Amino acid sequence: MFHNDKLHILDHPLLQHKITLLRDKNTGSKEFRELVEEVTMFMTYEATRDLPLKQIRVQTPIALANAKVISGRKVAFVPVLRAGLGMVDGATALVPAAKVGHIGICRSDNTPDGVEVYYNKLPFDIEEREVIILDLMIGSGKTAVKAIDVVKEAGAKAVKVLTVVTCPEGVEAVHDKYPDIDIYCGALDDHLNDEGYIVPGIGDGGDRIFGTK
Repeated sequence: MFHNDKLHILDHPLLQHKITLLRDKNTGSKEFRELVEEVTMFMTYEATRDLPLKQIRVQTPIALANAKVISGRKVAFVPVLRAGLGMVDGATALVPAAKVGHIGICRSDNTPDGVEVYYNKLPFDIEEREVIILDLMIGSGKTAVKAIDVVKEAGAKAVKVLTVVTCPEGVEAVHDKYPDIDIYCGALDDHLNDEGYIVPGIGDGGDRIFGTK
């Protein structure tokens, strides 16, 4: 069952235009990387809309002004390797003071959930930060759930997920275990096929970012 109040489909025209270009199989790796960065920047803007502000006084060239700055809440971006790496520059362009952790997750026949963590490096103060997981696509949802497991086990209390494209199966998988997690996405596609690809999707995001097959 969907938790629609926790699924945020971002419908800005510029964002939707860029996602269409991402879908095009003729879009090369260089342009694909640039588009992922730009799309992530739009999504980060929306996902940080609730950051708290405080009033300060600042001297303009004309007079003293009452102004606002971000207060208190620090941010950490955590890309899921490897496709999530393509999202980091777009996210940190808007929040340059954020720390960046990394989680590597791969398929595994040795674990009950079918995935295992092969790399995990998070900021030491992760429990004090709003954690935004960067996962280019959420298909089955297993990788996203495992990434949330990792940051929660490390002490993170405030967690969100940014993904460019997802599908009903992935959203359900995340919200079945973590109904409180906000997911920000650029597109909710139709379904997951038998090979584990989102339909219509964007193909293998990692291969398209890095030019591998």
